[in-house]
Amino acid sequence: MQFPAKDTCVSRSVTVLVVEGFFAAGDLMNARGPAVALATMGSAALLGGAFTFQYLGGLQPCTLCLWQRWPHAAAILIGVLALTVLRGRPMAVLGMLAALTAAGLGVYHAGVELGVFEGLSSCSSGSISGIAVDDLLNPDIIVAAPVPCGEVVWSLFGLSMAGWNAVLSLGLAGIWAVAITRRA
Repeated sequence: MQFPAKDTCVSRSVTVLVVEGFFAAGDLMNARGPAVALATMGSAALLGGAFTFQYLGGLQPCTLCLWQRWPHAAAILIGVLALTVLRGRPMAVLGMLAALTAAGLGVYHAGVELGVFEGLSSCSSGSISGIAVDDLLNPDIIVAAPVPCGEVVWSLFGLSMAGWNAVLSLGLAGIWAVAITRRA
């Protein structure tokens, strides 16, 4: 028994069905869809990188690090909704605002690391207020001081994670801006 070659009509039909089925699940076929998908995947990559550094790399996030994650989570949700049920320019605007928020937080955090801005009171280590005396004396409970926001724990080419988040989030905002200018 001989099987049909890869370039036969059967193979093409299966490929077309798979591709059409994938695109039917979202809105990647219109002019706005690819930019929305790229920006959404970009935020997912940045958020995934943050979790990787935390859980696999052992780098505990500070308060500002945690704040920078929320706009990316919002951008992912906005992107998924924009590709599936809430298509339209307003969703791309919301995605761009989420990316700009992440970029702004990244600029502020990098400024705190460089000493340009004063950090938040929750970003400083050394305070044990709010921790019960029993917890401090209990050896079974680990009471860790908050990670200081002004401390650079990782950098690449002179930019800290906060700096990279700012730069890459500005790039994602630019991709969302492209999505805004495209017609559906």
